[in-house]
Amino acid sequence: MDELTALRELEPEVPSLTDEARAAARSRLAVAMARERTGSRGPSRRLVLRTAFTATVAAAVTGVVVATTDGRGGGGPRTLNAAQVLHRAAERTRAEDPDITVPRGDQYLYSREVYTQTMIVSGRRTTHTDEFWISENGSRTSRYLYDGRIKDEPPLTEHEVAWPPTAYAKLREMPADPDGLLVALGHPEYRRTEDEAQSAYMDLLLLMRGPRVLPPGLRAAAFEAFAKLPGIVIQDGEVDALGRRGIGVTLGGQSFGLVFERGTCAYLGLRQEGVRGARPVGKELRGGEKYLEVRALVASGVVDEIGQRPR
Repeated sequence: MDELTALRELEPEVPSLTDEARAAARSRLAVAMARERTGSRGPSRRLVLRTAFTATVAAAVTGVVVATTDGRGGGGPRTLNAAQVLHRAAERTRAEDPDITVPRGDQYLYSREVYTQTMIVSGRRTTHTDEFWISENGSRTSRYLYDGRIKDEPPLTEHEVAWPPTAYAKLREMPADPDGLLVALGHPEYRRTEDEAQSAYMDLLLLMRGPRVLPPGLRAAAFEAFAKLPGIVIQDGEVDALGRRGIGVTLGGQSFGLVFERGTCAYLGLRQEGVRGARPVGKELRGGEKYLEVRALVASGVVDEIGQRPR
């Protein structure tokens, strides 16, 4: 299982993440994940939040296809594989790309998410709401409201950067084509090894995780980049946190992925399999109860201060 950090601690003149820095960050992330699941005190939640869909349980999936209606309004059901779902989602996104209000560096990126957690064995289901106020360029304190619990995060230091970026100026530098985007994220060799494909997959998920104001074309390019990864498969029968029937798309062997609406392939949100109450044993998490978590974005925008919400 490959886990990536959402923060790259770099000297300003260093252009890319070194293997040593990546390994150290993964180690910190594994510890943070374990403490998050067990409820013990540990590293700042910022590290976990910015890699919110790192796997904790491997999901066994197969390369299946699903029947869905023609999103253009014609014909009856048709059969789509994972890559076709992603390309349909990219087409829809490009057609619907809204006019972008470019955020300033001193503003906040706001989002509100509803998510459900369903325990695999007992079937018990709970619904929660999170809200985020993220400093656009990392220069101000950010706030995370986790189901009513407040966590304030200090500004980034001079040796910290958000990865993938939250600043619009940085996102605008990323190519709006799938091959260029994979290179910009540091994964030109994604077809050569399973580890590199998983690394590319994680960075793309982090890009989708938000909150971010994505420049026109970048979300569509991300969907097309997902489609290029070897091992992308369908997980049918998903239901998002708002009760909408969806199609899950994931990288084979991973326990987290994307959810799209059946019929239209509209992007709905993210899903994850995890473990509550697990304890770290060496490099693994053991024990606990498995659950399925599915998130849906219900509001987003740009505001001037923490506590404000878009009108």
